[in-house]
Amino acid sequence: MAGVMAQRVLLAEDEPNIVESLRFLLERAGYAVDVRDTGTAALETVLTDPPDLLILDVMLPEVDGFEILRQVRGSKSAATVPVLMLTAKGQREDRERAMSCGADLFISKPFGNSELIEAVGKLVGQTGSSAAPAGAGASLPAE
Repeated sequence: MAGVMAQRVLLAEDEPNIVESLRFLLERAGYAVDVRDTGTAALETVLTDPPDLLILDVMLPEVDGFEILRQVRGSKSAATVPVLMLTAKGQREDRERAMSCGADLFISKPFGNSELIEAVGKLVGQTGSSAAPAGAGASLPAE
């Protein structure tokens, strides 16, 4: 795969354990991962240097995930970036709000590693034919 650029995932998450688990999982699956731990930093990054995928936690310091999503969808530079929202708040109203704001997918924590990698692959246009990483059945801890 020499010469092929890895697809870039921007992970907007403030929980260190989740960040490290997701970074490891995504990098192992071949993605380049960039992390922002505040809503302000995530929004600035996605608008100035749009990634191939935004994984967005709902509950972020400074600016919440719903507001980030609204601004991303209203921007010229990043409106088409696929957005996967992650949250410990799995209530139906949160899911409906995320989808109405323009999220492509919504996954509640905790989730299975294979579920996340499959969702990421779908959103960045991969076929999902690659093998899941070892330990893909394990779940990440809840926030």
